[in-house]
Amino acid sequence: MAAGSAFEEIDLGLELLYKGKVRNIYRVDGERLLLVATDRLSAFDCILPTPIPGKGVILTQLSRFWFDLLTDVLPNHVISTDAAEMPISDSAKEALRGRAMLVRKTDVLPVECVVRGYLEGSGWKEYQQTGHVCGIELPAGLRQCEKLPEPIFTPATKAATGHDENIDYTRFEEIVGNETAEFLRSTTLTIYRKASEYASARGIIIADTKFEFGRTPDGEIILIDEALTPDSSRFWPADKYAPGKAQPSFDKQFVREYLETLDWDKTPPAPPLPQEIVNATAMRYLDAFRLLTGKDLQF
Repeated sequence: MAAGSAFEEIDLGLELLYKGKVRNIYRVDGERLLLVATDRLSAFDCILPTPIPGKGVILTQLSRFWFDLLTDVLPNHVISTDAAEMPISDSAKEALRGRAMLVRKTDVLPVECVVRGYLEGSGWKEYQQTGHVCGIELPAGLRQCEKLPEPIFTPATKAATGHDENIDYTRFEEIVGNETAEFLRSTTLTIYRKASEYASARGIIIADTKFEFGRTPDGEIILIDEALTPDSSRFWPADKYAPGKAQPSFDKQFVREYLETLDWDKTPPAPPLPQEIVNATAMRYLDAFRLLTGKDLQF
């Protein structure tokens, strides 16, 4: 990956609808939005002061790859990832090259559709306490990062700030309705199984991931936001997998582990990252992209 400066903000002359931890969402018109993936990095629900150069390009291009691969399972919101086709200035087109998506506007469903194939993170913590994850009873004696007998659907509410909250399926049905809940559950599991099989053949375990869905004006539910990136998933190298402990990863868990070594209470402001952590994080993201797509990126 060629060295380059990090991208955090730009004035596009469009209405900024939402500024997330990583993405900015702009209104293009009544039917289209522009999603821009910055190089910002968040951990423990704090935006870190040190961005990761090129990260937004990797997230965008990897999402586009998965959207294309999964289109036979479910349509998605992508219109174009070619900056030349976007209604912005020439200078902005150059700045956003590779990191922007022109997408269809939808009514976003207010839930995170999480699927877990392995026991880690908040699922591992809940299992240790109750033997359940989001109301699903699991076999006794499972170890940290153990592969589950079958992938499980463990939804969460979408939080504007702070942590998303894990919920059981009954609560999920109350939020989106019974018919929509079953469609989202079955579709999420289908996507996960297809993606996991693909990734496994390329040396990556997708331990868990989350998806977002939106409803188009004609009522169709489609896949939106991002898909199967190191920000929305736990990616583990298959050749180093060993249950019973935390796994090496291609995602930002590496940064979380570094931050855990600091005297920081996980409230803003977050501490800056040293250059060696920035470089190592960027390489993990890029390695995941290379393994999954068989391609390289230049910045």
